[in-house]
Amino acid sequence: MPTRLFEAVAILQTTCGENCRTVLPVSTSPQAYCDAASARCFGRSAPAAHPRLILAASVLASSLAFVDGSVVNVALPAIGRAFSADAGALQWTVNAYLLPLSAILLLGGAAGDRLGRRRLLLWGTVLFAVASLVCALAPHLALLLAARFLQGVGSAMLMPNSLAILGQTFTEERKGRAVGIWAAASAVAGALGPVLGGWLVDLGSWRAIFLINLPIAAVAVVLALRYIPEDRAERREPLDVLGAALVTTGLGLLTWVLTLAGAPAGPSGITGLMALGAIGLLLLFVIVEIRRGDRALVPMNLFSAPTVVGLNLVTLLLYGALGALLVLMPYVLIEALRYSAAQAAAALLPLPIVMALVSPLAGSLAERVGPRTPIAVGSIAVGLGMVLTLRIHASTGYWTGLLPAVIVVALGLSAAVAPLTTAVLGDVQLRYTGAASGLNSAVARTGGLLATAMVGSVFAARGVGLLRSFHVTMAIGAVVCWSAALGAWALVRGARPQLRANDP
Repeated sequence: MPTRLFEAVAILQTTCGENCRTVLPVSTSPQAYCDAASARCFGRSAPAAHPRLILAASVLASSLAFVDGSVVNVALPAIGRAFSADAGALQWTVNAYLLPLSAILLLGGAAGDRLGRRRLLLWGTVLFAVASLVCALAPHLALLLAARFLQGVGSAMLMPNSLAILGQTFTEERKGRAVGIWAAASAVAGALGPVLGGWLVDLGSWRAIFLINLPIAAVAVVLALRYIPEDRAERREPLDVLGAALVTTGLGLLTWVLTLAGAPAGPSGITGLMALGAIGLLLLFVIVEIRRGDRALVPMNLFSAPTVVGLNLVTLLLYGALGALLVLMPYVLIEALRYSAAQAAAALLPLPIVMALVSPLAGSLAERVGPRTPIAVGSIAVGLGMVLTLRIHASTGYWTGLLPAVIVVALGLSAAVAPLTTAVLGDVQLRYTGAASGLNSAVARTGGLLATAMVGSVFAARGVGLLRSFHVTMAIGAVVCWSAALGAWALVRGARPQLRANDP
């Protein structure tokens, strides 16, 4: 994409200490903002001969993850019909991708530090492309889900390392602009991908939504091989593979439990045993991380600041409600309101457009008044937008029914998203900024993962029952958003955050 297309992206600049001057982009994608903040943690290691082509490789590779994270939502009805899939299978079509991405995103960044960021970017991009081809050719649902899991692993490898490469390629003066272009391109890809995917589905081929990843991945690999400098190993500590395995298994089991509990049959005795197993694995993960100290996948010292705990709780709640909305809305529009797949995707386009226009103003306000008020007010507004979705019925028009809800949600996200990440990074010690940013990004995706696992009743419903189940879910989502607002008021400091120096 032409660089100038994204030069208008607003940049929020914060000073975070003598050696950590960085710039944070206001992105049209909430998750892109969380991810982009981590680029502040990587210093420039060597001059780059072709920085623009390195930026292009990074943008193309990361756009794979953002496109795939949204385009599948509009194809769920078609996939369900193709494989005669039940509600649980549709949930796993989304969560098979989100699970590894949520659980091992931090491991992907740490592996890049030790094995080489260029190498991990290439491996992740190739794995994503191969998995996409398998998705497109999958003859049955089990193979599709396995390939979706591998796509998530590839995303967890390439995303943090694409940003780390930008951090080490550009000078401090140009890093903010480069990361802003990355975030804007990711947001545009995430917004336009579903429209293209919906058009392909309407042409009769949901499989084509996976094939569009192949040329993008091929160009990204060629550019990376040609222009990104060879890796230089920076760290020799062993990877926290045990921690990654425990959290992935624990989250996977918890997701399975929530999927079964949300099914029409409801929970059973086996579900309760599985829930205990999931809790046990996650508690064991915490114990392992405490023992590993600063070498852990998630250093427990991060949680010594109450604000960090509160902000990640707010992130989990807000992104969980948003994840349910973004997964269910296209499905309901297609199945209940008889939209085409392309129309359902286009119906949500005002969300990124409004965020692109409003986020710079909201970010500037947060810089002046502190993060607490914008986060709380934004969360309340997202909840109000979900309440407005209760007006959607089979005969509801787009302009008077759906559009007001989308705009109110977009306004709320514009107010809340940027201060969330800025505040998380502002209340931790300097040596933990990378881990804090990565954790916040992983928590955001975990919110979507758990929310998708709990909406089986909507996927299982038909006819009038589908809209009724959707309305109940949106009402619960509104309460979750308002709970996030209460959490922000109770746990987030009102003053503008400043990064804490390292302890001696």
